[in-house]
Amino acid sequence: MSSSLERYYVTLGAAFARGRLGAALPSSALTDDEEAFRAGLARGLRMHKFKRLDDRLLARVRRVLSMLAGLAPASLLDVGSGRGAFLWPLLDAFPDLSVTAIDRDERRATDLAAVASGLTHLSARQMDATALSFGDGAFDGATLLEVLEHMPEPRLAAREAVRVARRFVIASVPSKPDDNPEHIHLFDRASLTALFTDAGARRVTIEHVPGHLVALALLDGAPS
Repeated sequence: MSSSLERYYVTLGAAFARGRLGAALPSSALTDDEEAFRAGLARGLRMHKFKRLDDRLLARVRRVLSMLAGLAPASLLDVGSGRGAFLWPLLDAFPDLSVTAIDRDERRATDLAAVASGLTHLSARQMDATALSFGDGAFDGATLLEVLEHMPEPRLAAREAVRVARRFVIASVPSKPDDNPEHIHLFDRASLTALFTDAGARRVTIEHVPGHLVALALLDGAPS
């Protein structure tokens, strides 16, 4: 791989470029990931979102990836995938995991769908976390990272995540006040635990990572 692209998730960025540019790409870029990635750069696509953080990977992301390694799900719903701060490392770390990514924002959902169009193990849809269109127990697990603090009714999102997951739900939220005007809820250990036990979780454990809480809610389908 060219040294200038070593710091990027090139395969994911190439899928995004192919999904967004389609027939505008040269035919050779259909099979050459680096060429497709560079074509995306040349056309002004937001390829910077695929830059690897590696040593600077967010602590909460590292912890959730570690949890998932132990849980070994076959399918996962990622709620509020946004710009991919968690989704890209997830797909890189678990290339065989079947992931469904959703976001309420139309532009972000469209970008996610562009990536998904080139990956067999990723699907993406625009959807509200409080009204999921999936059946009960449709996924082994669900993740909601930096989502609940934004929502007027986080209990509805927690209930829906518990409904569509068979084994577990993982959520992360800020653990202290900040100056983000979009953060309308501040959770502590007790309130975050109650959010998921009230939604039907069998057991909830809370961990602290720098500036955040990470909740693991085990459901009826999880081993005892």
